[in-house]
Amino acid sequence: MPERTSAGTTPWPPEFATRYTAEGYWAGRSLGALLGEVAGSDAPCLVDRGLRLSHRELLCRADGAAARLHALGLRPDDRVVLQLPNRWEFLVVTMACLRLGIVPVLALQGHRKQELAAVAGHAEARAIVTAGTVRGFDHEALAHEVAAGSATVEHVLVTADELAAGSLDLRALCRPATGPLPPVPEPDGTAVALFLLSGGTTGAPKLIARTHNDFAYMVRRAAEICGLGPDSTYLAVLPLGHGFPMTAALGTVLAGGRVVLAGSPAPEGAFALIDAERVTMTSLVPAVVQRWLDHRAADRRHDLGSLRLIQVAGSKLPEDVAARVTPVLGGVLQNGYGMGEGLFCLTRPDDPAEVVCRTQGRPISPADELRLVDDRGRPVPDGEPGILLTRGPYTPRGYYRAPEKNAQAFVDGWYNTGDVVRLRPDGNLVVEGREKDVINRGGEKISAEEIETFGRAAGAREAAAVAMPDAELGERICLYVTGTRLELPRLRAAMREAGAATFKLPERLVHVDALPFTAVGKVDKKALRADIAARLAAEQRRAG
Repeated sequence: MPERTSAGTTPWPPEFATRYTAEGYWAGRSLGALLGEVAGSDAPCLVDRGLRLSHRELLCRADGAAARLHALGLRPDDRVVLQLPNRWEFLVVTMACLRLGIVPVLALQGHRKQELAAVAGHAEARAIVTAGTVRGFDHEALAHEVAAGSATVEHVLVTADELAAGSLDLRALCRPATGPLPPVPEPDGTAVALFLLSGGTTGAPKLIARTHNDFAYMVRRAAEICGLGPDSTYLAVLPLGHGFPMTAALGTVLAGGRVVLAGSPAPEGAFALIDAERVTMTSLVPAVVQRWLDHRAADRRHDLGSLRLIQVAGSKLPEDVAARVTPVLGGVLQNGYGMGEGLFCLTRPDDPAEVVCRTQGRPISPADELRLVDDRGRPVPDGEPGILLTRGPYTPRGYYRAPEKNAQAFVDGWYNTGDVVRLRPDGNLVVEGREKDVINRGGEKISAEEIETFGRAAGAREAAAVAMPDAELGERICLYVTGTRLELPRLRAAMREAGAATFKLPERLVHVDALPFTAVGKVDKKALRADIAARLAAEQRRAG
Protein backbone atom coordinates (compact mmCIF):
# COMPACT_ATOMS: atom_id res chain seq x y z
CA MET A 1 0.00 0.00 0.00
CA PRO A 2 1.26 3.53 -0.76
CA GLU A 3 2.37 5.38 2.34
CA ARG A 4 0.60 8.48 3.59
CA THR A 5 1.89 11.71 2.07
CA SER A 6 2.49 13.06 5.56
CA ALA A 7 5.13 10.36 6.07
CA GLY A 8 7.24 11.81 3.26
CA THR A 9 6.94 15.51 4.01
CA THR A 10 8.86 17.88 6.28
CA PRO A 11 6.45 19.93 8.42
CA TRP A 12 7.00 23.53 9.39
CA PRO A 13 8.32 23.75 12.98
CA PRO A 14 5.48 24.25 15.48
CA GLU A 15 6.54 27.80 16.35
CA PHE A 16 6.33 28.84 12.68
CA ALA A 17 3.03 27.04 12.12
CA THR A 18 1.55 28.79 15.17
CA ARG A 19 2.80 32.16 13.98
CA TYR A 20 1.57 31.77 10.40
CA THR A 21 -1.87 30.75 11.65
CA ALA A 22 -2.10 33.51 14.27
CA GLU A 23 -1.06 36.17 11.75
CA GLY A 24 -3.67 35.04 9.24
CA TYR A 25 -1.46 33.58 6.52
CA TRP A 26 -2.85 30.09 7.02
CA ALA A 27 -6.62 29.70 6.97
CA GLY A 28 -6.79 26.06 8.03
CA ARG A 29 -9.16 25.30 5.13
CA SER A 30 -8.76 23.05 2.11
CA LEU A 31 -8.50 24.51 -1.36
CA GLY A 32 -11.44 22.34 -2.38
CA ALA A 33 -13.63 23.91 0.30
CA LEU A 34 -12.49 27.44 -0.64
CA LEU A 35 -13.30 26.78 -4.30
CA GLY A 36 -16.73 25.47 -3.29
CA GLU A 37 -17.50 28.60 -1.33
CA VAL A 38 -17.07 30.89 -4.35
CA ALA A 39 -18.76 28.61 -6.89
CA GLY A 40 -22.41 29.52 -6.36
CA SER A 41 -22.43 32.08 -9.14
CA ASP A 42 -23.80 31.84 -12.65
CA ALA A 43 -21.12 34.27 -13.81
CA PRO A 44 -18.80 32.95 -16.53
CA CYS A 45 -15.79 31.05 -15.19
CA LEU A 46 -14.11 28.91 -17.86
CA VAL A 47 -13.76 29.21 -21.63
CA ASP A 48 -12.16 26.51 -23.74
CA ARG A 49 -12.90 26.93 -27.44
CA GLY A 50 -16.64 26.25 -27.78
CA LEU A 51 -17.19 25.24 -24.16
CA ARG A 52 -18.29 27.92 -21.69
CA LEU A 53 -18.89 27.10 -18.05
CA SER A 54 -20.17 29.27 -15.23
CA HIS A 55 -18.71 29.00 -11.74
CA ARG A 56 -21.66 26.84 -10.74
CA GLU A 57 -21.25 24.57 -13.79
CA LEU A 58 -17.51 24.18 -13.26
CA LEU A 59 -18.06 23.10 -9.67
CA CYS A 60 -20.83 20.71 -10.74
CA ARG A 61 -18.48 19.01 -13.20
CA ALA A 62 -15.68 18.91 -10.63
CA ASP A 63 -17.99 17.30 -8.08
CA GLY A 64 -19.19 14.83 -10.70
CA ALA A 65 -15.59 13.88 -11.44
CA ALA A 66 -14.86 13.59 -7.71
CA ALA A 67 -17.80 11.22 -7.22
CA ARG A 68 -16.70 9.02 -10.11
CA LEU A 69 -13.08 8.97 -8.93
CA HIS A 70 -14.40 7.86 -5.56
CA ALA A 71 -16.44 5.14 -7.30
CA LEU A 72 -13.21 3.89 -8.90
CA GLY A 73 -11.82 3.34 -5.42
CA LEU A 74 -9.71 6.48 -5.12
CA ARG A 75 -9.70 8.01 -1.66
CA PRO A 76 -8.38 11.12 0.09
CA ASP A 77 -4.58 11.26 0.11
CA ASP A 78 -4.26 8.99 -2.95
CA ARG A 79 -1.99 10.46 -5.63
CA VAL A 80 -3.00 10.97 -9.28
CA VAL A 81 -0.58 12.10 -12.01
CA LEU A 82 -2.04 14.73 -14.36
CA GLN A 83 -0.41 15.11 -17.77
CA LEU A 84 -2.89 17.17 -19.73
CA PRO A 85 -2.72 20.08 -22.17
CA ASN A 86 -4.50 23.36 -21.43
CA ARG A 87 -8.02 21.99 -21.79
CA TRP A 88 -11.10 22.28 -19.61
CA GLU A 89 -10.54 18.75 -18.28
CA PHE A 90 -7.34 19.94 -16.58
CA LEU A 91 -9.13 22.40 -14.30
CA VAL A 92 -12.12 20.12 -13.74
CA VAL A 93 -9.95 17.17 -12.64
CA THR A 94 -7.68 19.39 -10.53
CA MET A 95 -10.69 20.83 -8.74
CA ALA A 96 -12.20 17.33 -8.37
CA CYS A 97 -9.04 16.11 -6.66
CA LEU A 98 -8.96 19.12 -4.36
CA ARG A 99 -12.64 18.65 -3.51
CA LEU A 100 -12.17 14.97 -2.66
CA GLY A 101 -8.79 15.30 -0.98
CA ILE A 102 -6.94 13.38 -3.70
CA VAL A 103 -3.46 14.79 -4.36
CA PRO A 104 -2.85 15.75 -8.02
CA VAL A 105 0.74 15.52 -9.28
CA LEU A 106 1.15 18.12 -12.03
CA ALA A 107 3.34 16.66 -14.77
CA LEU A 108 4.28 18.49 -17.98
CA GLN A 109 3.30 17.68 -21.54
CA GLY A 110 6.98 17.51 -22.46
CA HIS A 111 7.68 14.70 -20.01
CA ARG A 112 8.31 11.30 -21.52
CA LYS A 113 8.79 7.82 -20.10
CA GLN A 114 11.89 8.64 -18.09
CA GLU A 115 10.26 11.52 -16.22
CA LEU A 116 6.69 10.19 -16.04
CA ALA A 117 7.72 6.78 -14.68
CA ALA A 118 9.97 8.41 -12.09
CA VAL A 119 7.21 10.77 -10.97
CA ALA A 120 4.50 8.10 -10.83
CA GLY A 121 6.80 5.75 -8.95
CA HIS A 122 8.02 8.31 -6.45
CA ALA A 123 4.49 9.55 -5.74
CA GLU A 124 3.14 5.97 -5.63
CA ALA A 125 0.37 7.20 -7.91
CA ARG A 126 -2.82 5.16 -8.26
CA ALA A 127 -3.89 6.72 -11.57
CA ILE A 128 -2.58 8.64 -14.56
CA VAL A 129 -4.80 11.22 -16.24
CA THR A 130 -3.71 12.13 -19.73
CA ALA A 131 -4.69 13.04 -23.29
CA GLY A 132 -4.59 10.98 -26.46
CA THR A 133 -2.26 12.15 -29.21
CA VAL A 134 -1.05 15.73 -28.74
CA ARG A 135 1.26 17.35 -31.32
CA GLY A 136 2.07 13.96 -32.80
CA PHE A 137 2.93 12.22 -29.55
CA ASP A 138 0.76 9.40 -28.15
CA HIS A 139 0.39 10.23 -24.45
CA GLU A 140 -2.18 7.48 -23.97
CA ALA A 141 0.32 4.82 -25.04
CA LEU A 142 2.95 6.37 -22.77
CA ALA A 143 0.60 6.29 -19.80
CA HIS A 144 -0.19 2.62 -20.35
CA GLU A 145 3.52 1.82 -20.70
CA VAL A 146 4.25 3.57 -17.40
CA ALA A 147 1.26 1.89 -15.73
CA ALA A 148 2.43 -1.54 -16.89
CA GLY A 149 5.74 -1.02 -15.11
CA SER A 150 4.21 0.45 -11.98
CA ALA A 151 3.38 -1.33 -8.76
CA THR A 152 0.67 1.19 -7.83
CA VAL A 153 -0.99 2.65 -10.96
CA GLU A 154 -4.40 1.02 -11.42
CA HIS A 155 -6.21 3.39 -13.79
CA VAL A 156 -5.41 5.33 -16.97
CA LEU A 157 -7.98 8.03 -17.68
CA VAL A 158 -7.82 9.60 -21.13
CA THR A 159 -9.52 12.47 -22.93
CA ALA A 160 -9.65 11.49 -26.61
CA ASP A 161 -12.20 10.83 -29.37
CA GLU A 162 -11.19 7.18 -29.50
CA LEU A 163 -9.86 5.23 -26.53
CA ALA A 164 -7.38 2.38 -26.48
CA ALA A 165 -8.15 -0.85 -24.66
CA GLY A 166 -7.91 -0.39 -20.91
CA SER A 167 -8.40 3.38 -20.96
CA LEU A 168 -11.21 5.06 -19.03
CA ASP A 169 -13.14 7.92 -20.61
CA LEU A 170 -12.09 11.13 -18.87
CA ARG A 171 -14.78 13.22 -20.53
CA ALA A 172 -17.47 10.88 -19.21
CA LEU A 173 -15.89 11.07 -15.78
CA CYS A 174 -16.18 14.88 -15.93
CA ARG A 175 -19.93 14.95 -16.60
CA PRO A 176 -21.94 17.11 -14.16
CA ALA A 177 -22.69 15.65 -10.75
CA THR A 178 -26.01 13.91 -10.21
CA GLY A 179 -25.80 13.97 -6.43
CA PRO A 180 -23.79 15.30 -3.49
CA LEU A 181 -20.08 14.76 -2.98
CA PRO A 182 -19.09 11.47 -1.35
CA PRO A 183 -19.06 11.82 2.46
CA VAL A 184 -15.36 12.37 3.02
CA PRO A 185 -13.88 14.70 5.65
CA GLU A 186 -12.38 17.98 4.52
CA PRO A 187 -8.57 17.74 4.49
CA ASP A 188 -6.77 19.63 7.19
CA GLY A 189 -4.97 22.78 6.09
CA THR A 190 -1.63 21.12 6.82
CA ALA A 191 -2.40 18.20 4.47
CA VAL A 192 -0.73 18.05 1.05
CA ALA A 193 -2.99 19.66 -1.57
CA LEU A 194 -0.93 18.99 -4.70
CA PHE A 195 2.53 18.18 -5.94
CA LEU A 196 4.47 20.49 -8.23
CA LEU A 197 7.59 19.22 -9.94
CA SER A 198 11.04 20.71 -9.73
CA GLY A 199 13.84 20.26 -12.22
CA GLY A 200 17.29 21.20 -11.03
CA THR A 201 20.64 19.60 -10.62
CA THR A 202 19.71 15.95 -10.07
CA GLY A 203 17.87 14.98 -13.26
CA ALA A 204 14.65 13.22 -12.24
CA PRO A 205 11.96 15.72 -11.17
CA LYS A 206 11.70 16.29 -7.44
CA LEU A 207 8.24 16.37 -5.89
CA ILE A 208 7.30 19.59 -4.11
CA ALA A 209 4.52 18.96 -1.61
CA ARG A 210 2.32 22.05 -1.35
CA THR A 211 -0.18 22.09 1.49
CA HIS A 212 -3.68 23.55 1.44
CA ASN A 213 -2.54 26.23 3.87
CA ASP A 214 0.53 27.37 1.98
CA PHE A 215 -0.71 27.09 -1.60
CA ALA A 216 -4.08 28.70 -0.87
CA TYR A 217 -2.32 31.62 0.80
CA MET A 218 0.07 32.11 -2.11
CA VAL A 219 -2.73 31.93 -4.69
CA ARG A 220 -4.97 34.40 -2.89
CA ARG A 221 -2.16 36.79 -1.99
CA ALA A 222 -0.89 36.89 -5.58
CA ALA A 223 -4.45 37.47 -6.81
CA GLU A 224 -4.80 40.36 -4.37
CA ILE A 225 -1.58 41.98 -5.59
CA CYS A 226 -2.71 41.57 -9.21
CA GLY A 227 -6.08 43.15 -8.45
CA LEU A 228 -8.07 40.12 -9.60
CA GLY A 229 -11.83 40.24 -9.14
CA PRO A 230 -15.16 39.32 -10.77
CA ASP A 231 -14.36 41.51 -13.79
CA SER A 232 -11.00 39.77 -14.45
CA THR A 233 -10.41 37.49 -17.43
CA TYR A 234 -7.17 35.50 -17.28
CA LEU A 235 -5.70 33.98 -20.44
CA ALA A 236 -3.72 30.80 -19.72
CA VAL A 237 -1.21 30.33 -22.55
CA LEU A 238 1.57 28.67 -20.52
CA PRO A 239 1.12 25.01 -19.50
CA LEU A 240 -1.03 24.74 -16.38
CA GLY A 241 1.30 22.02 -15.12
CA HIS A 242 3.62 24.84 -14.07
CA GLY A 243 2.94 26.54 -10.75
CA PHE A 244 3.17 30.04 -12.29
CA PRO A 245 0.08 29.90 -14.56
CA MET A 246 -1.78 27.51 -12.21
CA THR A 247 -1.44 30.08 -9.42
CA ALA A 248 -2.99 32.76 -11.62
CA ALA A 249 -5.76 30.48 -12.91
CA LEU A 250 -6.85 29.33 -9.45
CA GLY A 251 -6.51 32.89 -8.15
CA THR A 252 -8.85 34.09 -10.88
CA VAL A 253 -11.44 31.42 -10.04
CA LEU A 254 -11.24 32.20 -6.31
CA ALA A 255 -11.67 35.91 -7.11
CA GLY A 256 -14.84 35.21 -9.09
CA GLY A 257 -13.24 35.90 -12.47
CA ARG A 258 -13.00 33.96 -15.70
CA VAL A 259 -10.23 31.76 -17.14
CA VAL A 260 -9.72 31.43 -20.90
CA LEU A 261 -7.59 28.48 -22.00
CA ALA A 262 -5.23 28.56 -24.97
CA GLY A 263 -3.48 25.52 -26.36
CA SER A 264 -0.41 27.49 -27.33
CA PRO A 265 1.28 30.82 -26.50
CA ALA A 266 1.63 31.60 -30.22
CA PRO A 267 0.62 35.24 -30.70
CA GLU A 268 -1.66 34.55 -33.67
CA GLY A 269 -4.15 32.59 -31.58
CA ALA A 270 -3.51 34.41 -28.29
CA PHE A 271 -4.16 37.85 -29.76
CA ALA A 272 -7.42 36.64 -31.28
CA LEU A 273 -8.53 35.36 -27.86
CA ILE A 274 -7.53 38.60 -26.11
CA ASP A 275 -9.63 40.51 -28.63
CA ALA A 276 -12.66 38.19 -28.60
CA GLU A 277 -12.78 37.49 -24.85
CA ARG A 278 -11.61 40.93 -23.63
CA VAL A 279 -8.77 39.36 -21.66
CA THR A 280 -7.44 41.50 -18.80
CA MET A 281 -4.38 39.51 -17.68
CA THR A 282 -1.99 36.82 -18.86
CA SER A 283 1.29 35.18 -17.78
CA LEU A 284 4.28 34.76 -20.08
CA VAL A 285 7.93 33.75 -20.13
CA PRO A 286 10.56 35.98 -21.80
CA ALA A 287 10.78 33.84 -24.94
CA VAL A 288 7.04 34.28 -25.53
CA VAL A 289 7.22 38.00 -24.78
CA GLN A 290 9.70 38.46 -27.60
CA ARG A 291 7.46 36.54 -30.03
CA TRP A 292 4.47 38.65 -29.04
CA LEU A 293 6.39 41.90 -29.49
CA ASP A 294 7.66 40.86 -32.92
CA HIS A 295 4.23 39.74 -34.07
CA ARG A 296 2.49 42.87 -32.83
CA ALA A 297 4.94 45.05 -34.74
CA ALA A 298 4.00 43.21 -37.95
CA ASP A 299 0.27 42.68 -37.37
CA ARG A 300 -2.02 45.06 -35.49
CA ARG A 301 -5.35 43.60 -36.55
CA HIS A 302 -6.46 42.54 -33.08
CA ASP A 303 -7.61 44.88 -30.34
CA LEU A 304 -5.49 44.29 -27.23
CA GLY A 305 -6.92 47.25 -25.35
CA SER A 306 -8.54 45.13 -22.63
CA LEU A 307 -5.14 43.93 -21.33
CA ARG A 308 -4.40 45.41 -17.92
CA LEU A 309 -1.57 43.22 -16.68
CA ILE A 310 1.12 41.09 -18.35
CA GLN A 311 3.04 38.89 -15.89
CA VAL A 312 6.48 37.69 -16.92
CA ALA A 313 8.57 35.15 -15.00
CA GLY A 314 10.45 31.89 -15.58
CA SER A 315 13.74 33.57 -16.45
CA LYS A 316 15.13 37.09 -16.44
CA LEU A 317 13.49 39.48 -18.91
CA PRO A 318 16.12 41.73 -20.53
CA GLU A 319 15.66 45.36 -19.59
CA ASP A 320 15.38 46.59 -23.18
CA VAL A 321 12.66 44.03 -23.90
CA ALA A 322 10.83 44.91 -20.67
CA ALA A 323 10.74 48.57 -21.70
CA ARG A 324 8.83 47.68 -24.89
CA VAL A 325 6.06 45.59 -23.32
CA THR A 326 3.61 48.31 -22.30
CA PRO A 327 4.15 50.59 -25.32
CA VAL A 328 3.69 47.70 -27.76
CA LEU A 329 1.22 45.37 -26.04
CA GLY A 330 -0.67 47.89 -23.93
CA GLY A 331 -0.88 46.10 -20.58
CA VAL A 332 1.17 47.00 -17.51
CA LEU A 333 4.22 44.76 -17.20
CA GLN A 334 4.53 42.80 -13.97
CA ASN A 335 8.01 41.35 -13.66
CA GLY A 336 8.31 38.29 -11.46
CA TYR A 337 10.62 35.69 -10.01
CA GLY A 338 9.68 32.49 -8.28
CA MET A 339 9.92 28.73 -8.05
CA GLY A 340 7.72 25.73 -7.38
CA GLU A 341 9.49 25.45 -4.02
CA GLY A 342 7.65 28.52 -2.83
CA LEU A 343 9.05 32.06 -2.91
CA PHE A 344 7.16 34.30 -5.33
CA CYS A 345 8.30 37.85 -6.09
CA LEU A 346 6.35 40.37 -8.16
CA THR A 347 6.60 44.00 -9.06
CA ARG A 348 3.39 45.85 -8.21
CA PRO A 349 1.06 47.31 -10.85
CA ASP A 350 1.72 50.85 -9.59
CA ASP A 351 5.51 50.52 -9.41
CA PRO A 352 7.55 53.03 -11.43
CA ALA A 353 8.94 51.88 -14.77
CA GLU A 354 12.47 51.75 -13.38
CA VAL A 355 11.46 49.10 -10.83
CA VAL A 356 9.35 47.12 -13.30
CA CYS A 357 12.01 47.01 -16.01
CA ARG A 358 15.15 46.59 -13.91
CA THR A 359 14.10 44.24 -11.11
CA GLN A 360 12.29 40.93 -10.66
CA GLY A 361 10.05 42.32 -7.92
CA ARG A 362 9.79 41.75 -4.20
CA PRO A 363 8.25 38.94 -2.13
CA ILE A 364 4.46 38.81 -2.09
CA SER A 365 4.26 38.13 1.66
CA PRO A 366 5.44 40.26 4.57
CA ALA A 367 6.42 36.97 6.24
CA ASP A 368 8.83 35.97 3.47
CA GLU A 369 12.39 36.01 4.77
CA LEU A 370 15.46 36.39 2.57
CA ARG A 371 19.12 35.77 3.33
CA LEU A 372 22.01 36.35 0.90
CA VAL A 373 25.21 34.37 1.49
CA ASP A 374 28.48 33.62 -0.27
CA ASP A 375 29.59 30.16 -1.38
CA ARG A 376 30.70 29.39 2.18
CA GLY A 377 27.37 30.31 3.71
CA ARG A 378 28.53 33.66 5.10
CA PRO A 379 26.26 36.74 4.84
CA VAL A 380 27.25 39.15 2.08
CA PRO A 381 27.44 42.93 2.58
CA ASP A 382 24.33 44.99 1.80
CA GLY A 383 23.92 45.63 -1.90
CA GLU A 384 26.30 42.85 -2.90
CA PRO A 385 25.13 39.79 -4.87
CA GLY A 386 24.79 36.51 -2.99
CA ILE A 387 23.18 33.10 -3.10
CA LEU A 388 19.53 33.48 -2.10
CA LEU A 389 18.18 31.51 0.86
CA THR A 390 14.51 31.89 1.76
CA ARG A 391 11.80 30.70 4.10
CA GLY A 392 8.21 31.73 4.65
CA PRO A 393 4.56 30.67 4.97
CA TYR A 394 4.39 29.13 1.50
CA THR A 395 7.95 27.80 1.10
CA PRO A 396 7.99 24.11 2.12
CA ARG A 397 10.75 22.80 4.37
CA GLY A 398 11.74 19.86 2.18
CA TYR A 399 11.08 17.80 -0.94
CA TYR A 400 8.86 14.74 -0.75
CA ARG A 401 10.61 11.54 0.34
CA ALA A 402 14.04 12.96 -0.48
CA PRO A 403 16.26 13.16 2.62
CA GLU A 404 19.53 13.30 0.66
CA LYS A 405 18.29 16.10 -1.61
CA ASN A 406 16.85 17.93 1.38
CA ALA A 407 20.24 17.83 3.11
CA GLN A 408 21.66 19.69 0.10
CA ALA A 409 18.81 22.11 -0.64
CA PHE A 410 17.57 23.06 2.84
CA VAL A 411 19.82 24.57 5.51
CA ASP A 412 18.37 25.07 9.01
CA GLY A 413 14.92 25.56 7.53
CA TRP A 414 16.10 27.88 4.75
CA TYR A 415 15.65 26.80 1.13
CA ASN A 416 18.76 27.35 -0.98
CA THR A 417 17.42 28.61 -4.31
CA GLY A 418 20.81 28.31 -6.01
CA ASP A 419 20.18 31.73 -7.58
CA VAL A 420 22.58 34.61 -7.20
CA VAL A 421 20.64 37.81 -6.58
CA ARG A 422 21.15 41.35 -5.40
CA LEU A 423 18.74 42.92 -2.93
CA ARG A 424 18.09 46.61 -3.50
CA PRO A 425 17.34 49.05 -0.66
CA ASP A 426 13.71 49.24 -1.85
CA GLY A 427 13.28 45.50 -1.26
CA ASN A 428 13.24 44.45 -4.91
CA LEU A 429 15.45 41.63 -6.18
CA VAL A 430 17.72 41.65 -9.19
CA VAL A 431 18.64 38.16 -10.39
CA GLU A 432 22.31 38.08 -11.35
CA GLY A 433 22.78 34.41 -12.26
CA ARG A 434 22.83 30.93 -10.78
CA GLU A 435 25.03 29.05 -8.41
CA LYS A 436 23.47 25.68 -9.23
CA ASP A 437 24.43 23.81 -12.38
CA VAL A 438 21.10 24.26 -14.12
CA ILE A 439 20.19 25.37 -17.64
CA ASN A 440 17.07 27.53 -17.92
CA ARG A 441 15.67 26.84 -21.38
CA GLY A 442 12.62 29.06 -21.85
CA GLY A 443 11.61 28.58 -18.21
CA GLU A 444 12.29 24.82 -18.13
CA LYS A 445 15.02 24.04 -15.59
CA ILE A 446 17.32 21.28 -16.87
CA SER A 447 20.02 19.45 -14.96
CA ALA A 448 23.41 19.77 -16.64
CA GLU A 449 24.45 16.55 -14.89
CA GLU A 450 21.61 14.63 -16.53
CA ILE A 451 22.63 15.80 -20.02
CA GLU A 452 26.25 14.90 -19.30
CA THR A 453 25.22 11.39 -18.27
CA PHE A 454 23.48 10.94 -21.60
CA GLY A 455 26.57 12.21 -23.42
CA ARG A 456 28.85 9.69 -21.74
CA ALA A 457 26.35 6.88 -22.33
CA ALA A 458 26.37 7.77 -26.04
CA GLY A 459 30.14 7.35 -26.25
CA ALA A 460 31.80 10.55 -25.07
CA ARG A 461 34.78 10.12 -22.74
CA GLU A 462 33.99 13.33 -20.89
CA ALA A 463 30.93 15.57 -21.17
CA ALA A 464 30.07 19.00 -19.81
CA ALA A 465 26.71 20.69 -20.45
CA VAL A 466 26.40 24.46 -20.22
CA ALA A 467 23.88 27.11 -21.12
CA MET A 468 24.48 29.03 -24.31
CA PRO A 469 22.77 32.41 -24.75
CA ASP A 470 19.75 32.53 -27.01
CA ALA A 471 17.64 35.54 -27.96
CA GLU A 472 14.38 33.57 -28.07
CA LEU A 473 14.60 31.13 -25.14
CA GLY A 474 17.17 32.90 -22.98
CA GLU A 475 19.35 29.79 -22.87
CA ARG A 476 19.77 26.64 -24.94
CA ILE A 477 21.78 23.49 -24.20
CA CYS A 478 25.34 23.11 -25.42
CA LEU A 479 27.25 19.92 -24.66
CA TYR A 480 31.06 19.85 -24.72
CA VAL A 481 32.54 16.38 -25.24
CA THR A 482 35.94 14.72 -25.54
CA GLY A 483 37.00 11.36 -26.92
CA THR A 484 35.23 9.40 -29.67
CA ARG A 485 33.58 11.53 -32.30
CA LEU A 486 29.90 11.88 -31.33
CA GLU A 487 27.30 13.30 -33.68
CA LEU A 488 24.48 15.48 -32.36
CA PRO A 489 21.66 13.60 -34.19
CA ARG A 490 22.88 10.32 -32.68
CA LEU A 491 22.90 11.79 -29.18
CA ARG A 492 19.43 13.28 -29.56
CA ALA A 493 18.08 10.00 -30.94
CA ALA A 494 19.57 8.09 -28.01
CA MET A 495 17.98 10.50 -25.54
CA ARG A 496 14.60 10.16 -27.23
CA GLU A 497 14.96 6.38 -27.15
CA ALA A 498 15.67 6.58 -23.42
CA GLY A 499 12.47 8.55 -22.92
CA ALA A 500 13.95 11.98 -22.19
CA ALA A 501 11.73 15.03 -22.59
CA THR A 502 12.16 16.89 -25.87
CA PHE A 503 13.14 20.14 -24.13
CA LYS A 504 16.21 18.37 -22.69
CA LEU A 505 17.74 17.56 -26.09
CA PRO A 506 20.98 19.53 -26.68
CA GLU A 507 20.93 21.98 -29.56
CA ARG A 508 24.69 22.08 -30.00
CA LEU A 509 27.61 19.69 -29.57
CA VAL A 510 31.19 20.94 -29.33
CA HIS A 511 34.17 18.55 -29.56
CA VAL A 512 37.29 19.60 -27.66
CA ASP A 513 40.58 17.87 -26.96
CA ALA A 514 40.20 18.42 -23.22
CA LEU A 515 37.81 20.10 -20.83
CA PRO A 516 39.09 23.06 -18.78
CA PHE A 517 39.36 22.56 -15.02
CA THR A 518 39.48 24.94 -12.08
CA ALA A 519 42.27 24.98 -9.51
CA VAL A 520 40.27 22.62 -7.27
CA GLY A 521 39.78 20.07 -10.05
CA LYS A 522 36.21 20.84 -11.14
CA VAL A 523 35.17 21.36 -14.76
CA ASP A 524 35.39 25.09 -15.39
CA LYS A 525 31.82 25.78 -16.54
CA LYS A 526 32.45 29.51 -16.49
CA ALA A 527 35.20 29.09 -19.09
CA LEU A 528 32.95 26.90 -21.24
CA ARG A 529 30.10 29.42 -21.11
CA ALA A 530 32.53 32.13 -22.17
CA ASP A 531 33.79 29.89 -24.97
CA ILE A 532 30.36 29.18 -26.44
CA ALA A 533 29.41 32.85 -26.17
CA ALA A 534 32.58 33.75 -28.10
CA ARG A 535 31.86 31.09 -30.73
CA LEU A 536 28.33 32.40 -31.23
CA ALA A 537 29.56 36.01 -31.47
CA ALA A 538 32.15 35.02 -34.07
CA GLU A 539 29.53 33.17 -36.11
CA GLN A 540 27.24 36.18 -35.96
CA ARG A 541 30.03 38.47 -37.17
CA ARG A 542 30.76 36.15 -40.08
CA ALA A 543 27.09 35.95 -40.98
CA GLY A 544 26.69 39.71 -40.77
